[in-house]
Amino acid sequence: MATLSSIEWTEATWNPVTGCTKLSEGCRNCYAAQMAKRLHAMGNKRYENEFKVTLHPDLIGLPLKWKKPRTIFVNSMSDLFHKEIPQQFIQSVFDTMVEANWHTFQVLTKRSDRLLELSQQLPWPVNVWQGVSVEDQRVVHRIESLRAVPAHVRFLSIEPLIGPLNNLDLTGIHWVIVGGESGPKARPMEESWVRNIRDQCIEQNVAFFFKQWGGVQKHRHGRELDGRTWDEYPNILPEPEAQLIQS
Repeated sequence: MATLSSIEWTEATWNPVTGCTKLSEGCRNCYAAQMAKRLHAMGNKRYENEFKVTLHPDLIGLPLKWKKPRTIFVNSMSDLFHKEIPQQFIQSVFDTMVEANWHTFQVLTKRSDRLLELSQQLPWPVNVWQGVSVEDQRVVHRIESLRAVPAHVRFLSIEPLIGPLNNLDLTGIHWVIVGGESGPKARPMEESWVRNIRDQCIEQNVAFFFKQWGGVQKHRHGRELDGRTWDEYPNILPEPEAQLIQS
């Protein structure tokens, strides 16, 4: 369960878990659920359970086999902090990320409460970036949970952006990704919402990455904002300096 990725902000995906359950409005048109349904229909063995949470222990060590450094999105087809994933399994995923220190791992969750609950029991090496999804004002509390996680890089995935996000406190956040929803049921995203978030990132000195406008045919709309692409990544400080900033 690892492939080169077409996702603009990563290089590869690694899925030691597949399947999830919908949690908030950002999940309404979940791309992973739709993809799992197609893969199940095609007879893919990894999706025999379609989109039910399924562990794949044989894939835990897969990144150790990749000798060339990659940026890897962890569980693009699930949520590592889903309540049905045992803590021991999560620990095993983190153990691999610690050992495979030549890669950069990007972990993204909507389950910010469980992330915070387990965060003090997990290792946080420099190469593990932790993010939360924030699709509208109703779930900004996830940022507070993330802020308390001792990850070297903390990021927000604001995709799909389905409402304005004003007065964001980005203290302790290093990177913000914004994107519109895509697919046949895509909900519209207003340009003013995107500009507002970009301006907040500039004002608070946070890296800003604009992924896409989205839409039913997302390729027709591109990913330029105000005549340019925004492909910023967080500046990575040496670990001792990062620890001083967090203390």
